[in-house]
This record gives sequence, C-alpha cells and structure tokens, in this order.
Amino acid sequence: MFTLNCKGRLLVADKPLVMGIINITPDSFYPGSRLQDPARVLEQATQMLHDGASILDVGGQSTRPDSTLLTEAEELQRTIANIAAIHRELPEAIISVDTFYARVAEEAVVAGAAMVNDISAGSMDSAMLTTVARLKVPYVCMHMRGTPQTMQQHTQYDDVVKEVLDYFIEKTADCKKAGIHDVIIDPGFGFAKTTDQNLRLLKQLQVLQIVDRPILAGLSRKATIYKTLGTTASNALNGTTVLNTLALQNGATILRVHDVKEAVEAVTLFCAYQNA
Repeated sequence: MFTLNCKGRLLVADKPLVMGIINITPDSFYPGSRLQDPARVLEQATQMLHDGASILDVGGQSTRPDSTLLTEAEELQRTIANIAAIHRELPEAIISVDTFYARVAEEAVVAGAAMVNDISAGSMDSAMLTTVARLKVPYVCMHMRGTPQTMQQHTQYDDVVKEVLDYFIEKTADCKKAGIHDVIIDPGFGFAKTTDQNLRLLKQLQVLQIVDRPILAGLSRKATIYKTLGTTASNALNGTTVLNTLALQNGATILRVHDVKEAVEAVTLFCAYQNA
C-alpha cells in the first residue's frame, strides 16, 4: 500500500492503518474522549496500542465547530509533557501531534512525536510547511475552509468533491515544493461541510486517489453519523463502524478513530473480504 518514514522508523502499511485519537482537552465534541489527567492519557495510549493502533494522534485543542481557540502557549502546556511521557513509557508508539501551530509541531517532534496532523494544511501558520519539511516527518494535510470557529459559514460549494480534489492537487504541490516527502490527505469530514456534502464526499472518496497519496478518513462519532441516526456522539459507535467500512471500500488507507478495537476489527474483516 504505502510506507511512511517516521523519524527514521519505517511504518509499512500493507493493509489500512488505524490512528487512535488522544484528546487532552476538556471540551472535545465527544465527551468520552476528553482526557486531562496524565495517568489517564498514558493508560489510554497503552490500551490503544494493545488494541492494534498503528499511530497515536495527540492533540490539545478542540476543533469542533465554535470551539474556543487556544493560544500556542496553552496548547504546548497541554501536549508536550504528555507526548514525552508516552514516548518514554511506550517507545514503540508512533506518535502524531494534532496541531496547526508550527512551534507546537516542532516541540512535539523533539519530545517524541514522529508525524504532524494539521487540520489547516498550513493555512493557520505560514511557518508550518517549512517546519515539517525541516523536521523530516510525515504530514497529514486536511481540507477545511476558514477556522474551526468560522468553518460552518463556508459550506457553499458548486461541487464539493471536485473542489476538495482541486484543493489537494494544489496543497500537495505546496508540500512538495516545501520539501515534505510523506504527505497524507484528509478530506476533512465535518469541517466546512454539511451532512449531505460529507456523505457525497465519502461516496466518491476514490476520486481523491488521483492525488496518489494515502487517504485518511476521520469520521469517528461525528455529527454526520449521530444527526442522521437521531442520537448522540456517545451512541454513535455502530454508525462509525458502518461509515469506516464504507470509507475502506472507497479507498481510505488510514482510519482516525476514538475506538481502536472496533476499527481494527473492521479493517481485519474488510481485508478478509477483499482477499476471499
């Protein structure tokens, strides 16, 4: 499928990978994912690795619609010590830092992270692309319009699939020009998109294979699932598994999830089905 050079460690993806979400926040949209106690962070990281996560994605800032924007300093305070602790206690873990601040990305990599996941694709910090290139780590480049605080005001598209594709053609070229070698694209489900647009993008996800980069799908417990089902994020695990399976079928090669065990099972069954 693909390989990623994570600070000299080669992550070989011969089947889709699962990225476990570790939110060091008091306000992420899914209450069950909110962690603040360092011991609980380490416990969650340990469990996710045990359940089969290939990557742990650590973030200190909620990016749900209308979330409060943290400063760089506040995000550093939440994330760096926790990343260092995970790296120290679980040296086999490949850690991603979920941030749009270049300084947070740099300090996280120094502390033990080996990947940067940026919801803004460099648009919220002009130093991000050159920083990631210098750090020589893989970069998750996501589609979003505006910021988490304004994105739901920017859901007007003539053709959401074509416009997301055009965005990635441009952004991956920017990444290449900056000197980033391993780029992963994330269509940004729920970011500046309506439920109908999210579902259309999921249905036509294979179109993004034109860019020839690994595709990350972040659908876990999002509003597209729980609003369609008339439930809550806390009751959206089954719906998440359904949409993760559709994402795999349509070309996703990384699933970013709150619930690692169930996602790994979905990948295992999907691969068995593909190979039957």
